[in-house]
This record gives sequence, structure tokens and C-alpha cells, in this order.
Amino acid sequence: MASPAAAGQVVIVGSGLIGRSWAMLFASGGFKVKLYDIEQQQVTDALENIGKEMKLLEQSGYLKGSLGAEEQLSLISACWNIQEAVEGAVHIQECVPENLELKKKIFAQLDQIIDDKVVLSSSSSCLLPSKLFAGLAHVKQCIVAHPVNPPYFVPLVELVPHPETAPTTVARTHALMQKIGQSPVRVLKEVDGFALNRLQYAVISEAWRLVEEGVVSPSDLDLVMSDGLGMRYAFIGPLETMHLNAEGMLSYCDRYGEGMKRVLKTFGPIPEFAGATVEKVNQAMCVKVPDDPEHLAARRKWRDECLMRLATLKSQMQSQ
Repeated sequence: MASPAAAGQVVIVGSGLIGRSWAMLFASGGFKVKLYDIEQQQVTDALENIGKEMKLLEQSGYLKGSLGAEEQLSLISACWNIQEAVEGAVHIQECVPENLELKKKIFAQLDQIIDDKVVLSSSSSCLLPSKLFAGLAHVKQCIVAHPVNPPYFVPLVELVPHPETAPTTVARTHALMQKIGQSPVRVLKEVDGFALNRLQYAVISEAWRLVEEGVVSPSDLDLVMSDGLGMRYAFIGPLETMHLNAEGMLSYCDRYGEGMKRVLKTFGPIPEFAGATVEKVNQAMCVKVPDDPEHLAARRKWRDECLMRLATLKSQMQSQ
């Protein structure tokens, strides 16, 4: 089958889970994708995995984009020469393991061979752009585009610029993410953990304290989120929730501000995430989902199916 006309060329550096997800997303948007990795067998395995995944998604009706699975797959190719991979690319997405020195080595290598137009983007979940891109000649073209796992089913992407990143780089990356169906948010300045993980860790921290202090069991704690807060947060964020739970935001803060501050003052120290509590939480989680590879994989598959159905529902609700 002849390849469809590509929307542009993208390079994925690293062919692990996140790299494969990015490749599928860009292909769904009609982009030609070059998948690069120093391990040739890993790229070969990744292409085989992507092919199987795309066909399953197509069969279930959840394949993204207007092209069929075979057409999308024809847009993705393996590349084992980084110099050849970046030629003509409009965007490079780095997806190597979360190790600062390894990532800096990759960026230094790319900095030597890229032109002045391509966007150089990292998938890092927590490494600051000022450390990742320090000393690069093409720093104005550099940005972090942090996806949420699993990226194919959860559309959020955090865009975090280096202090010297050009505004056009942010704008181009924002537009590109929208084109492939993701939901980009601009993190306006560097902060450890960006936005998503700071919110996630705040929830995890208080969840852990509530279990540690014997206020609620681990299984009931998860229900508080999955059958409580999470029901709302799947459609509206915490700030809009406040706005709707009173006669607007000013009314909410006037009505509940003092109560929130009183409760917040009772929050304890940062948990150690160790000792008796981790044993207690682990035991509860393993009753629900045993931690062997087979059970974990089955539960992840169920989670992804739920996320696909939720994404469909959200799309339907937003179009009304």
C-alpha cells in the first residue's frame, strides 16, 4: 500500500512505552514518523507492537485519526542513524528513560545536528528545562512536552519552556499537540513537578496520611476518589467545581474559605512512604489486584478500556 501524504515529519528518540505512544499519536495526525533507538531489536519489537495495537484499536472502534490502521502504520518507520532521522523533521520528541545525564547527552548530540527550525522536545515528567537544555546552542527551540501515562488514552500534555525558549516554539508545539488530538496546557514558569505531578502528589500525600492515621482503609480511600471526587474531575477541574458549588467563585470563597483553612492547618508532614503503612497499602492493593505481571497487565488493559470509553463520552458531551 502506498503511504498517504504526510502532514510533516516527526522523530521519536526512544522506542519504549512512551515513545511508541507518541509514534501512534503523530501517525494518527497524518505525520510521517521516524522511530530511533540505539537498540535495533527494540525498534523492531516496537513496530510490531504498534502494528498489533493499532489493529486492535481499529477493530474496537477506538483508533484515533481519519486514516486506517494500515495507512497509519505505513507512516511509521525505523531509523538507526540519528543524523538521517532528523533530516527534514519539524519536531523531535525525546522519550529516553528519566535520567538527567542520559537526556543531556542525547540533547547535546541533537544540538550538533539539528537546523534552526525544528522543535526539540522532551517527554520528561519532572526534570526542569533549565537543567535539561543548559548550554545548548538551540535552546530557543527547546521545550518539555510531558504526556500523561498512557498518552494515547489520556490527552493532557504539559508544555514547559526553558527561560530562553522562544514564544514561537511554545506556540508551534501547542498547535502541534492540538493537531494530533491532545490537550496541551502551558506551564508559564518552571516549578518542580510541573502542574500535574504537584496536584497528584498533593492528593497522594493526604491519601497516605489518612490511611496511616487510621482514618480510612486503603480500599475505601480509593473509593473516595473513583466514586467521589474523580467523577466530577473527569469533566471539570477543581476551580470550576468551586465555582459551581456556590453562586460563583467569590461566593464559594466567602462561604467556605475559613473552613478550608481550618482543615488545611491539620494536614500532617510529608509521609515517608515506607514502613508499616506501605505494607498495609500493598496488602490491600494486592487483594484487589495481585502484583504478578499477568494480573497487573489485565488490570491495565481494563483501565485503558475505561479511559477509551470515557474519552468517547467526553467527546460526545463537549459536542452537545
